[in-house]
Amino acid sequence: MTLLWIAIAVLLLPALWLLVAPLRNARRLHDQQHAFETNDTSAEQNVAIFKRRLNSLEAARERGDIDAERFEEDRLELERSLLEDTAVRTRRPLKPAGAGRLVVPIVMVAVVVVSVLWYQQKGAEGDLVLLAVQQEVQNDPEGSLDMYIKRMEEQAERQPDNPNVWSALFPVYRETGQMPQAVDALERLIEIEGRIPPLLAQLAQIRFFMAERELTDEVQALVDETLEQDPRQPTVLGMLGIHAFDNGDYEQAIDRWRRAVANIEDPNTAASLRDGIRVAQERMGVAPEEAAVEAAESSGIRVSVSLDEALADRVDGDDTVFITARDVEGELPPLAVVQAQVAELPMTVVLDNSVAMSPQAQISQVREARLMVRVSPSGQAMPQPGDLFGDLEGVSVGPISDEEAAEVVINRVFE
Repeated sequence: MTLLWIAIAVLLLPALWLLVAPLRNARRLHDQQHAFETNDTSAEQNVAIFKRRLNSLEAARERGDIDAERFEEDRLELERSLLEDTAVRTRRPLKPAGAGRLVVPIVMVAVVVVSVLWYQQKGAEGDLVLLAVQQEVQNDPEGSLDMYIKRMEEQAERQPDNPNVWSALFPVYRETGQMPQAVDALERLIEIEGRIPPLLAQLAQIRFFMAERELTDEVQALVDETLEQDPRQPTVLGMLGIHAFDNGDYEQAIDRWRRAVANIEDPNTAASLRDGIRVAQERMGVAPEEAAVEAAESSGIRVSVSLDEALADRVDGDDTVFITARDVEGELPPLAVVQAQVAELPMTVVLDNSVAMSPQAQISQVREARLMVRVSPSGQAMPQPGDLFGDLEGVSVGPISDEEAAEVVINRVFE
């Protein structure tokens, strides 16, 4: 931490230098301004110019170039101009060169104090302390997991509102079998971060195993709350698959695990779930080859399509509706296409390998797809100006469920 404060001090030095630098030139600027005000002869110059112009005006009157009335008008104009140019303007007394010097140290102190307070509120000092603790334990010849836990618990007392303390503690508690402590740490993290699906799923999973793999009322409430926010949450789906497997419902276990695999990012966890799927298939007497074909055939997206009421008067009941799934990168041909009519809306369809346009481009080949629904009065496959459409990005491809569907609303017009 000493290095951190040294770094902050080094960064503050240029700012403090900018505050002090103007004082170095204060004396020179004061002398220049004083000399200018003392030697200012602009008033005398203006009087001399007035006299020359008045002489020229009188000479013109004597020559008869102007009459007496015009002479008086021009002379008054010259006098008015002279008065404006030579009017005495009260100048503020020139302050001493050292005036205001006391303010600079005050501002410098304020800059330092505000910077330090801002960093303490918004900076990552606490996280740097956690990193230092981890490195210290790793480099200690007698370092151990118990030492790490003890040091992190000390930081939890010093930084009770730092979410990174609790996110580091609860998995260590879980791995060492200290489930009550893991639950306490995770609940504290949820208080800080909010009731977001990943944290609720972790809490549900820990309580599930603490209850000897039973869906107690408390666990079920956490599961319902998580799935309400994120129906594809893989941790909860994996846990529900375990519960179904334990109860001999292998078909439901496979369905849950397949949906979890489709949304999970950790390759090790995904591999474990696939092993579980293979075991469940063996219990059901399904050969691996048949299971692979079945999995491919059952992968897809259930899509609910509706038309925005504001655009209802722009279409007819017999206009063609194209419901298409494409890969996110747009490198493959359409993966699945279903054709319908406006009169059938709202409707729900399934996009799977059975509605693929080509064996080389099937929806089971991708994990995510982009949905495009278009209404074509002309029935043309290519979009035309005036066609209506709606789309949905990043829809997960996985086992098709009757419980959920991706909703696409036709609410825009091709220009």
